[in-house]
Amino acid sequence: MADPIENAKRTAARKAVEDHFNPTARYIGIGSGSTIVFVVEAIKDRNEDLSRILFVPTGYQSRQVIVKAGLQPIQFDSLPSGVLLDVAFDGADEVDEDLNCIKGGGACLYQEKLVATHAKKFICIADQRKLQSRLLSKWDKIPIEVEPLAAHSVLQSLTTLGSQEASIRSSLLEKSGPLKTDQDNFIVDAKFKHPLLPKATTAEGVEGVGEDRHWAVETLAKEIKQIEGVLS
Repeated sequence: MADPIENAKRTAARKAVEDHFNPTARYIGIGSGSTIVFVVEAIKDRNEDLSRILFVPTGYQSRQVIVKAGLQPIQFDSLPSGVLLDVAFDGADEVDEDLNCIKGGGACLYQEKLVATHAKKFICIADQRKLQSRLLSKWDKIPIEVEPLAAHSVLQSLTTLGSQEASIRSSLLEKSGPLKTDQDNFIVDAKFKHPLLPKATTAEGVEGVGEDRHWAVETLAKEIKQIEGVLS
């Protein structure tokens, strides 16, 4: 019997590729996570000439998916100067009704940000399980990639912003210490007491600037980005 969750991921991925993949593209970004496996599968299944397309991974896992499919990977720092990717595909951990999203469950935040912001078009793929009216409804923490030397000061700053629990993510074997990204950075997971406020709520006069630990999405994102040592 087919797994309904895997079917949902595959359906969302195939729809994204059907609507946004162009076989004349030169550079395509490939994000990280389980849904991306189905994106690459959908591209490969089109049976088109993909020989001139170079695929830019956001981490070790996505590079392996690209290579396994017989496609040509290229590292982000090998792109010609000034070139933008034609499109970048990636997944999300949670998406709200304003299309804000939480990413970073797979610990590839910084590379995902580099690829997404250097694409002419960014396509975020999520099945119905990921859609919530407010962020931090089911996915209860915000992943943040940080410089290791700044990790503890970042934790202090997040506590000041009202995070009830901010911690450095451990590797699968806790005795191995903190999990490290492909760039040898740490991931901090920050929990906040309340789901984040969407635009509609703040438009009604609720400020969402941390009062009683209530934050608007964009306001909290801006505050976190300003913390010294935060990369993504």
